[in-house]
Amino acid sequence: MAADRGAPACRSPAADRSSKIRPVVLSGGTGTRLWPMSRQLHPKQFLPLASEASLLQETVRRVDDKARFASPLVVCNAAHRFLVAEQLREIGVRPEAILIEPEGRNTAPAAATAALILGDGDRDALMLVLPSDHVIGKVEAFHEAVDTGAAAARAGALVTFGVRAEAPETGFGYIRRGAALDGAPGCYRVARFVEKPERKMAERYLAEGDHYWNSGIFLFSARRYLEELERLQPAMATACRKAVERAARDSDFLRLDAAAFGMAPALSIDHAVMEATTAAAVVPADMAWSDIGSWSALWEIGAKDKDGNVLVGDVSAHGVKGSYIRSEGPLVAAVGLEDVVIVATDDAVLAAAKDRVQEVKGIVEALKAEGRVEAASHPKVYRPWGHYQTVDAGKGFQVKRITVNPGHKLSLQKHNRRSEHWVVVEGTARVTRGEEVLELEANQSTYIPLGTAHRLENPGADPLQLIEVQYGDYLGEDDIVRLEDSYGRS
Repeated sequence: MAADRGAPACRSPAADRSSKIRPVVLSGGTGTRLWPMSRQLHPKQFLPLASEASLLQETVRRVDDKARFASPLVVCNAAHRFLVAEQLREIGVRPEAILIEPEGRNTAPAAATAALILGDGDRDALMLVLPSDHVIGKVEAFHEAVDTGAAAARAGALVTFGVRAEAPETGFGYIRRGAALDGAPGCYRVARFVEKPERKMAERYLAEGDHYWNSGIFLFSARRYLEELERLQPAMATACRKAVERAARDSDFLRLDAAAFGMAPALSIDHAVMEATTAAAVVPADMAWSDIGSWSALWEIGAKDKDGNVLVGDVSAHGVKGSYIRSEGPLVAAVGLEDVVIVATDDAVLAAAKDRVQEVKGIVEALKAEGRVEAASHPKVYRPWGHYQTVDAGKGFQVKRITVNPGHKLSLQKHNRRSEHWVVVEGTARVTRGEEVLELEANQSTYIPLGTAHRLENPGADPLQLIEVQYGDYLGEDDIVRLEDSYGRS
């Protein structure tokens, strides 16, 4: 494993060297170590953890340089497809495609299906494969590294990016740099990939200076990735090809065939291809990278006060040092603490020693085993038209605050077990109630009798907010009979 690998197989590039790089954004992670903010139905890539924009939005913005990059292709699961579409709309980005995975099979099959789609028109198209949940503080350095890697990728290399190690981290994989790559200044052959090391070995890697943190970012042509996948993982290549051939268009999304995709082995790009190919190359990059794998990582990159604290939201700290304290709602007051993490949401509070935050994943697993809803979802539930949040509930009633985005509408639906009262708080509501169509403004209300077909729509330019009071003997979300739906859910 320690010996240098052979030089990447070079080929004369058939594509125009000035052609744009095609970003492929992988958005399938769950981010359980960032609970209680990150949850199964609304994981960390959709959260504004490091800025006012979400991690997904920041990732897409990094590849929004029209001189270098084409429109992104985003790969996600069905549960998150509308979140992806809405967050891209918010930042004015129209994607090449939003590709729906029927199930998570790790990054190698996701990249393969993207390569098949992007390579359909140009097999020599360069793909930049990016996780959606990383932070890169030096965007210019990132662009320079991509430009450096592009020369090697066009010559047939499978390029990854190694982050200059700043500490003996045991939570990252490492890449050992080999000899310089001919014809591609700044690129090196990969000598070996190293799994997450023990502390002493990580210290040795740091001292040697030729090991880099594995960023999980890749650059290669669709042709070369598929060639190596077919050679090294033929079953995966076959399954992915069938999944794309049998894919179905669903509104603005492309759904991979579930049966075919489920046959693909669940492997990462590293394990499936990069560790076995002789064409692996690495570009060292000093780009202020973080994979935001835990709350302590957010403390490390956050703006600290004079006591070394990162305080976010409604927080009052007295005699607190070296801590990360964040509130997404209630006031959090802390006294006399050191090196802790406290994160409060509307329905949960996490308190942990900063050096043990990796164990949060175990808490989430325990909550799942107990059937606790807090493991999977927030009180605020996102839908393609906006979101709702339960305000109060009791025997036979439930109160929700509903927000409908401008120009969006809910499905035409009815309920068999409940009636509903709607009070408009802000904006304009267009209400279909049986054969009637009503226009309601703030401080106006209407009543939806049990069994009546109805629809709520926001025809205005501002968000519509209303209070919904449900009354009945059963109030579950499965008491919705969709008669017509703009989002393909009927």
